[in-house]
Amino acid sequence: RIFLDTSALFAGIWSAQGGARMLLKLGEAEAVQLLVSPQVLGEIEAVIRRKSSGQLPILTVLLDRSRLEIIQSAREELLENCQRLVSHPGDAHILADAWNGEPNYLVTLDRAHLLGNPALASVLPFILGTPGDCLYWYRNALRNP
Repeated sequence: RIFLDTSALFAGIWSAQGGARMLLKLGEAEAVQLLVSPQVLGEIEAVIRRKSSGQLPILTVLLDRSRLEIIQSAREELLENCQRLVSHPGDAHILADAWNGEPNYLVTLDRAHLLGNPALASVLPFILGTPGDCLYWYRNALRNP
Protein backbone atom coordinates (compact mmCIF):
# COMPACT_ATOMS: atom_id res chain seq x y z
CA ARG A 1 0.00 0.00 0.00
CA ILE A 2 1.61 3.18 -1.24
CA PHE A 3 0.24 6.65 -0.55
CA LEU A 4 1.11 9.28 -3.16
CA ASP A 5 1.16 12.90 -2.09
CA THR A 6 0.43 15.68 -4.56
CA SER A 7 4.06 16.22 -5.57
CA ALA A 8 4.59 12.53 -6.36
CA LEU A 9 1.30 12.23 -8.22
CA PHE A 10 2.09 15.37 -10.23
CA ALA A 11 5.51 13.98 -11.18
CA GLY A 12 3.90 10.75 -12.35
CA ILE A 13 1.38 12.60 -14.49
CA TRP A 14 3.68 15.31 -15.84
CA SER A 15 6.53 13.05 -16.95
CA ALA A 16 6.16 9.85 -18.93
CA GLN A 17 9.41 8.62 -17.36
CA GLY A 18 10.79 8.41 -13.87
CA GLY A 19 9.98 6.72 -10.62
CA ALA A 20 6.62 8.37 -10.05
CA ARG A 21 5.30 7.22 -13.44
CA MET A 22 6.64 3.74 -12.75
CA LEU A 23 4.61 3.66 -9.53
CA LEU A 24 1.49 4.55 -11.54
CA LYS A 25 2.32 1.70 -13.92
CA LEU A 26 2.72 -0.70 -11.00
CA GLY A 27 -0.71 0.40 -9.81
CA GLU A 28 -2.11 -0.24 -13.28
CA ALA A 29 -0.58 -3.73 -13.23
CA GLU A 30 -2.12 -4.28 -9.77
CA ALA A 31 1.34 -5.02 -8.39
CA VAL A 32 0.83 -2.36 -5.71
CA GLN A 33 -2.18 -0.61 -4.21
CA LEU A 34 -1.89 3.15 -4.68
CA LEU A 35 -3.65 5.43 -2.22
CA VAL A 36 -4.60 9.10 -2.35
CA SER A 37 -6.91 11.26 -0.27
CA PRO A 38 -9.57 13.76 -1.33
CA GLN A 39 -7.06 16.47 -0.34
CA VAL A 40 -4.49 15.12 -2.83
CA LEU A 41 -7.10 14.90 -5.60
CA GLY A 42 -8.22 18.48 -5.00
CA GLU A 43 -4.64 19.74 -4.98
CA ILE A 44 -3.62 17.84 -8.12
CA GLU A 45 -6.63 19.10 -10.05
CA ALA A 46 -5.84 22.68 -9.03
CA VAL A 47 -2.18 22.30 -10.02
CA ILE A 48 -3.03 20.78 -13.41
CA ARG A 49 -5.62 23.50 -14.10
CA ARG A 50 -3.06 26.17 -13.24
CA LYS A 51 -0.11 24.70 -15.14
CA SER A 52 -1.81 23.09 -18.14
CA SER A 53 -5.57 22.64 -18.15
CA GLY A 54 -5.24 20.67 -21.38
CA GLN A 55 -3.70 17.86 -19.32
CA LEU A 56 -6.90 17.26 -17.31
CA PRO A 57 -8.05 14.40 -19.60
CA ILE A 58 -4.64 12.75 -19.16
CA LEU A 59 -5.00 13.14 -15.40
CA THR A 60 -8.37 11.40 -15.51
CA VAL A 61 -7.09 8.50 -17.62
CA LEU A 62 -3.94 7.97 -15.54
CA LEU A 63 -5.87 8.05 -12.28
CA ASP A 64 -8.34 5.50 -13.60
CA ARG A 65 -5.72 3.20 -15.09
CA SER A 66 -3.51 3.24 -12.00
CA ARG A 67 -6.46 2.03 -9.91
CA LEU A 68 -5.98 4.60 -7.17
CA GLU A 69 -7.91 3.97 -3.99
CA ILE A 70 -9.32 7.16 -2.49
CA ILE A 71 -9.10 6.86 1.26
CA GLN A 72 -11.06 8.84 3.83
CA SER A 73 -9.66 12.03 5.26
CA ALA A 74 -8.12 11.76 8.70
CA ARG A 75 -10.03 12.38 11.89
CA GLU A 76 -9.43 15.67 13.69
CA GLU A 77 -7.36 14.05 16.45
CA LEU A 78 -4.90 12.54 13.98
CA LEU A 79 -4.73 15.83 12.07
CA GLU A 80 -3.86 17.69 15.29
CA ASN A 81 -1.09 15.17 16.02
CA CYS A 82 0.37 15.67 12.55
CA GLN A 83 0.20 19.45 12.90
CA ARG A 84 2.60 19.08 15.83
CA LEU A 85 5.00 17.13 13.58
CA VAL A 86 4.82 19.24 10.41
CA SER A 87 4.71 23.04 10.39
CA HIS A 88 3.01 23.46 7.00
CA PRO A 89 -0.80 23.01 7.42
CA GLY A 90 -1.35 21.44 3.99
CA ASP A 91 1.46 18.95 4.46
CA ALA A 92 0.20 18.09 7.95
CA HIS A 93 -3.20 17.32 6.41
CA ILE A 94 -1.63 15.08 3.75
CA LEU A 95 0.47 13.32 6.40
CA ALA A 96 -2.62 12.72 8.55
CA ASP A 97 -4.59 11.41 5.59
CA ALA A 98 -1.76 9.08 4.64
CA TRP A 99 -1.47 7.83 8.22
CA ASN A 100 -5.21 7.22 8.25
CA GLY A 101 -4.90 5.05 5.13
CA GLU A 102 -2.35 2.75 6.82
CA PRO A 103 0.15 2.63 3.96
CA ASN A 104 3.46 0.82 3.91
CA TYR A 105 5.02 3.83 2.22
CA LEU A 106 4.32 7.55 1.75
CA VAL A 107 5.84 8.83 -1.50
CA THR A 108 6.67 12.52 -1.74
CA LEU A 109 9.06 14.95 -3.36
CA ASP A 110 8.53 17.53 -0.60
CA ARG A 111 12.00 18.09 0.83
CA ALA A 112 11.04 21.24 2.73
CA HIS A 113 8.45 19.81 5.12
CA LEU A 114 8.42 16.03 4.85
CA LEU A 115 11.67 14.51 3.57
CA GLY A 116 13.70 17.23 5.27
CA ASN A 117 12.07 16.54 8.65
CA PRO A 118 14.24 13.85 10.33
CA ALA A 119 11.93 13.64 13.36
CA LEU A 120 9.17 12.14 11.21
CA ALA A 121 10.97 8.89 10.46
CA SER A 122 11.14 7.99 14.14
CA VAL A 123 7.39 8.34 14.76
CA LEU A 124 5.73 7.21 11.54
CA PRO A 125 4.38 3.67 11.27
CA PHE A 126 5.29 3.69 7.55
CA ILE A 127 8.28 4.62 5.41
CA LEU A 128 8.65 8.09 3.91
CA GLY A 129 10.65 8.64 0.72
CA THR A 130 10.90 9.69 -2.90
CA PRO A 131 9.49 7.69 -5.82
CA GLY A 132 12.97 6.28 -6.47
CA ASP A 133 13.37 5.31 -2.80
CA CYS A 134 10.00 3.58 -2.91
CA LEU A 135 10.91 1.60 -6.03
CA TYR A 136 14.15 0.48 -4.34
CA TRP A 137 12.15 -0.59 -1.27
CA TYR A 138 9.64 -2.42 -3.49
CA ARG A 139 12.37 -4.32 -5.39
CA ASN A 140 13.94 -5.38 -2.10
CA ALA A 141 10.57 -6.52 -0.81
CA LEU A 142 10.13 -8.70 -3.90
CA ARG A 143 13.58 -10.22 -3.49
CA ASN A 144 13.18 -10.84 0.24
CA PRO A 145 9.52 -11.66 0.93
